[in-house]
Amino acid sequence: MASRQLPLFPTGTDHALTRHSPLPAAITPFLEHLRQEGCSPHTIKAFASDMRLVLEFFGDDMVLNDFTTTRLNRFMVWIEGGRGVPCSRKSYARRVTTLKVFFKFLKHEGVLPDDPAGALLQRSGAAPLQPILSDEEINHLLAHTTFLRLGEKSDARPDLLLRLLLDTGIKKSECMELTPDDILRESHIRPVLVVRHKKPSTVYKERKIPLDPDWLDILDEYRDQYHPSGPIFDCTARNLEYVLHDVATAAGVESKVSFEILRWTSAVRDYRRGMDLEELREKMGLSRISWRETSEKIVRLARLQRSGELS
Repeated sequence: MASRQLPLFPTGTDHALTRHSPLPAAITPFLEHLRQEGCSPHTIKAFASDMRLVLEFFGDDMVLNDFTTTRLNRFMVWIEGGRGVPCSRKSYARRVTTLKVFFKFLKHEGVLPDDPAGALLQRSGAAPLQPILSDEEINHLLAHTTFLRLGEKSDARPDLLLRLLLDTGIKKSECMELTPDDILRESHIRPVLVVRHKKPSTVYKERKIPLDPDWLDILDEYRDQYHPSGPIFDCTARNLEYVLHDVATAAGVESKVSFEILRWTSAVRDYRRGMDLEELREKMGLSRISWRETSEKIVRLARLQRSGELS
């Protein structure tokens, strides 16, 4: 059966599904559910692609109530070796996740009494862990950025950037969009960073992240030195990547230091300090669906770092 193009951002969906509804009738409400849960367009596109494969294997006439764990396992066998198309470990894992999320949605909505995907196994192994920085590496980096800020040729930008990313865990794109108006300084005891998403198509909600009060003084030093007229960092993202790379090199830190690694490092540090996982999810601005795998990695990284297995 030829695959079809599924709508990625459906509107006007019909939620009157029953267990006797055909498979195609459930896909549009499912994609709408993903959108409402805050999934990114990239995630929704990937899930839609996976559901096209489900349709290709089972056909348009497959009734929702006819799905069983055995049939879904046959589908995964076909995915892994029956299509004549290579299936990577990452793709296999995501397709199992798609099935689990899809049937969990149907059960939650009362369409199906049971979840046939609940027993599916991720046979391809655990996803690799994101590299993070050790406490010692962080101390070396902060020592060097402090030296740059307090040195004879004072440069506050590296210290400002590094402390911001370690404390807030914001993304590179969010960092580049920050303006002075996004820093709420009414209370010097508890200043707040407001992460806004200005694009109308964004699915993420505005969120507020507490800031270290001492960071405000570094921000003032930086603004006196660089005089940014719009965004706080009025250079290119590539420029800031070079700043992080140069700091790591000068501090003798062999690990790569990037926006993404600092984001994960920040999350693990927050978890190790006792932050509740739901609070951490909101701080990172992630949907509940994408948080499932991310939170598991954060917990594993924290345990490995605490035990000394992660240097």
